[in-house]
Amino acid sequence: MENKKMATDTQNVDADKEGGGGARKLKGMQASIISVVALGLSLFAIYVNSFMNIQEIYRNIVFLGFVLILGFSLYPAMKKGDKSKISTIDLIWIIAGLSGTIYILFNYIIIHSVRISQAITIDYVFAAITIIALLEVARRSIGIFIPLLSLFAIVYALFGPYFPGVLGHAGFTLERLLFRFYMTTEGIFGMTLSIATTYIILFILFGAFLNASGASKLFNDLAIALAGQRRGGPAQVAVISSALTGSLSGSAVANVATTGPFTIPLMKSIGLNSRFAGAVEAAASTGGMIMPPIMGAAAFIMAGFLGVSYNIIIIAAIIPALLYYGGLVIAIDIEAKKRGLKGISKDSIPQVWSVLKEGGVLLLPLIVVIGTLLSGKTPIVAGFSGIISAIIVSWLTKDKTNRITFKKAIQTLIDGAKGTIQVTVACASVGILIAVITMTGLGSTLAYNIINISGGNLAIILLLVMVTCIVLSMGLPSTALYIVVAVTAAPALIEAGVNPIAAHFFVFWFGALSNITPPVALAAYTASGISGGDPMKTSWTALKLCLPGFIIPFMIAYNPILVMQTATGELATFMEGLIVFVTALLGVFALSIATFNYFSMKLNIVERIGFFAIAFLLIKPGIITDLLGLGIGAIILTWHILRTNKIKQKQNTASGDKVIGV
Repeated sequence: MENKKMATDTQNVDADKEGGGGARKLKGMQASIISVVALGLSLFAIYVNSFMNIQEIYRNIVFLGFVLILGFSLYPAMKKGDKSKISTIDLIWIIAGLSGTIYILFNYIIIHSVRISQAITIDYVFAAITIIALLEVARRSIGIFIPLLSLFAIVYALFGPYFPGVLGHAGFTLERLLFRFYMTTEGIFGMTLSIATTYIILFILFGAFLNASGASKLFNDLAIALAGQRRGGPAQVAVISSALTGSLSGSAVANVATTGPFTIPLMKSIGLNSRFAGAVEAAASTGGMIMPPIMGAAAFIMAGFLGVSYNIIIIAAIIPALLYYGGLVIAIDIEAKKRGLKGISKDSIPQVWSVLKEGGVLLLPLIVVIGTLLSGKTPIVAGFSGIISAIIVSWLTKDKTNRITFKKAIQTLIDGAKGTIQVTVACASVGILIAVITMTGLGSTLAYNIINISGGNLAIILLLVMVTCIVLSMGLPSTALYIVVAVTAAPALIEAGVNPIAAHFFVFWFGALSNITPPVALAAYTASGISGGDPMKTSWTALKLCLPGFIIPFMIAYNPILVMQTATGELATFMEGLIVFVTALLGVFALSIATFNYFSMKLNIVERIGFFAIAFLLIKPGIITDLLGLGIGAIILTWHILRTNKIKQKQNTASGDKVIGV
């Protein structure tokens, strides 16, 4: 119970950090009304994605209307605003937002069919009202960055002739912008919102039902059973549990808030300090954003941007995600060895078979979802399959409290709808940015300038794009950060000749790593709030732990086999992927040894330089570099082990002499 309370408190803190004012806890009649609205949103999403044949534009409009009501009701205008009731100002905003969505809902056909896309003054008025309301609810729920970015995009589109050099353009009238943003499917009601109203909402509901079935407890118990006894076991538990839950939540900060109250005290109990415990949780939770099959819903948007099957995206994510978490496990093991840490007592650890016997059936929904996707079915079918299977398996466990009754299902639908607010407003708001980039050609301009500045050197291009992605993504949830970097930074890599899937993984990866990169490292700061460690030191330690994670995207860019893509853009074979994975993992192992300056004992300067060299030889694709790396690695590892044994023998001899002397 205490852990659950800590998780709830942390999530409230998390909301304060990510959004403008933190989510409200309404009471009485207002709470009941908003619960009905949230339930209506979930039921609408289920209905329109299953039985009802509705045009995309109308589905998006109605969905956004629901979300505007929920957003203004649950997120106050200011951090210090009343968290227990909806204010009069909120009601005015709700009316404004609803008026805009209702107007376009009933006038879309009139504007395009009757008036032949000739807008009138009242159309522009409601367009402005809707856009302002959308940016305000975005400010409240996900913070100031997306609204500011959208406003900058509008200013850039309006005043193009006044921008210097290649950034300048002819400019657009306000009327044309309002028409594009509000009265077409290329603005706020465009592709990104469509993904939110289909795939994302269904998988958020799936995650909510999976959590309601008791799967979160299973993930924690399974992680303890698998890794608890290992050296530094609780830290390994944090990695496994965060990997399992992070793919569903998609938010590094929410992942920390959910698993951190359990894993961080466990890590501290075996001797890890607050800084390191918080850093492990932050690093592990950040990896959830790149963990298939869901990747925090960014996988769906990535598939839409690239125009490829969703299966291609999740297959592409497997090796990079395994390398990331493999690097974390190795780094933690080396640190635990250096400190002489033990695992959890065997008596306190459940057996894997016992855990699976008691609740293993709760893994079936994940298997069903992955199997459905890999069989060629759409993510919508997979989402429904996951929801239905989660409800069924909840009745097959021994723990009766996990059973999803009618009442529990209603509450889960309500909670799931509330969980869509941030991602929906982000997807709708970024529609403004996408429209401006399309109209002005800004994406091509940025790509041209990055390539021009770098002189066409791919290594410099990758470094410039890396910094751009980290800066643009700071403080954003996974879907929003991916959309931003996909439309601004990815074109430069594709223009430079990088495989399109590799390019999108590169930008998304560094966007995700902004969660642990100072100065705006929200996941690290949230973890430090739980651990009691210094926020900035926690962030730097997480960065050190994730050092291999900063190398992996470069590996992907140079060798798209890591995302299962050949040089010709075709799907790579299993054997090709396996060979690259093994050599890359060995490279990550060498990099972790060099970074933490320890293997059997502290490295000397020659060994440390050698391990860095081995890492980069193995990380760089190619038979020659792999053979060189393996050869040098065998020599230096043997040398290190012999040196260690020699030193230990001397120490033992010296110790024996002292005993004899006594």
